[in-house]
Amino acid sequence: MGRTTAALLLMFLSSIAQGAEYMEKTPFQLSRAFSPGVVTSGGITVWVAGQTATQDSQGNNIANNFEAQVKQVFAQVDGVLKRAGGSLDNVVTMTVFIKESRYGDKFVEMRKDFFKNGNYPGSALITVTNFARPGIEIEIQAVGVISDTCSNDNPCSAEGKTKKAQNK
Repeated sequence: MGRTTAALLLMFLSSIAQGAEYMEKTPFQLSRAFSPGVVTSGGITVWVAGQTATQDSQGNNIANNFEAQVKQVFAQVDGVLKRAGGSLDNVVTMTVFIKESRYGDKFVEMRKDFFKNGNYPGSALITVTNFARPGIEIEIQAVGVISDTCSNDNPCSAEGKTKKAQNK
């Protein structure tokens, strides 16, 4: 009886971690690591303020270092969501600002590493002229939804419900 309860609890907690239904992606959307839409119903919404970094978590200078800033900024977004009870897995949308368009493809490849399950957030990638402080290369603003009732296994969208019915 204890194992069954533990298994059910684990299944419940893993569905909480998903926290959203990610709509089906086209090959282009998969290649660019974003979803056309993410469906939620309920849950806790966390509006993560724009995150930037010119120092990493050890205090090292990462000004003008795009890759190091991407890693640090994602760590900061994850940290804010963890404080609310979630993680990067709960990001449903993000707005990404980069200073140089030449980093767009690099950012997309790096983003894939942060969302390994293919549940990419809806996203906008925008090139800007500059940021508020010298040395900043990227800023990410995000929205996370924690403990949502929708998931790929429990779809809320018409698309997801149709797909689930066809697979029965």
